[in-house]
Order: sequence, then C-alpha cells, then structure tokens
Amino acid sequence: MRDSSAESLCELIVYVCPVGPLAEQVAAFYAASRARFGSNSAHAYPPHITLTGFFHDDAAAIPGYIAALGAAHAEAIAARPELPITIRELALRDRFHGLLIESLWLEALAADFAAGANSPSRRDELRLKGLLHLSLAYGFRSKDGSALADMVASMVDVAAPVAWELRFYERRLDGGWVCHARWGL
Repeated sequence: MRDSSAESLCELIVYVCPVGPLAEQVAAFYAASRARFGSNSAHAYPPHITLTGFFHDDAAAIPGYIAALGAAHAEAIAARPELPITIRELALRDRFHGLLIESLWLEALAADFAAGANSPSRRDELRLKGLLHLSLAYGFRSKDGSALADMVASMVDVAAPVAWELRFYERRLDGGWVCHARWGL
C-alpha cells in the first residue's frame, strides 16, 4: 500500500531571483562554467537569493503560502526604500564565488511572510536566511577555483542593470523546479 500523504508532501522555498541584464550574465556564466568545468552545486538551482530554508508541507497548503507571501510582498512594496537591494561585493573565495547582498528590506519581507505563513500540516519550522547572497559557483573542484573566479570576473558585472522577483518555488523529487507564484520587487 502506498502512503498518499508522503506523495503529496512538497519541498518548498522562497527565493528572490534576478531578471534583466545581470540575470542574463549569470545564465551565460552558468552555461559556460558547466561546459568548461562540469557541473557545480550552484547549477542545481535557479540563480537566486534565498529568503527561507527548504520547508515541507502538503500540496494543499500551497495556496495559503502564496497568500501569505503575497500579503508580505504588498506590505514590503508599500514601504520600499529607494535602494532596497544592494550588491555589496563580488566574492571570489576558495570554495564559493557569488554576489554578497545587503537588504534589510528583504529580511523584513521574509520575516513578515514567516509570521503570516501558518499551516498546521507543515512538517518543519520556517528558517529565515541571513547573510544574503547569490551563489555563482560552489562545490567545485579546488583545482578549478582560480579559473572559475577569472571566468566570473570576466562575465558578471555587478553594476549591470537588474530587477528582482520574489518567487515561491517547489523543488520536485527529480530535481526539477516549479515556480508557483512570482511578484516584481
């Protein structure tokens, strides 16, 4: 006998994703780095800033999360500062290459979502993320680190125009992604 509750359990997460020229540069970097060096851990995800850790709930709870995230988005937009999201640095470290992000505004949006996302069927707590960043490469072979860093520096311009979208994702068992809702930021 199959466990239907396990089949309806979804792995969910809240991301902020780039759109526009910066997003195009990141996509081109992902493709070029995969072609030259093989996959690294960043390739398993859409380019994003993580606002929550993964959490698990029944598929029937998804509309409630979308409503809570929509309400948090509306509240955030009403209080949006002039520069809500800042790329602080292109970080090229031994084991991580990415964009370090500053945004108290996004952190407040995530906290508002967590406060309004009440579901009795959720299996785990909502974990809000600090140290906001957009990963470009990690989990790569150490021998590729320097060449990957050079590739990032030549392909990704942190001053490139960018818009951002708030997105509610489900990660499928096969590694695929479903974006259930998105809002412009």
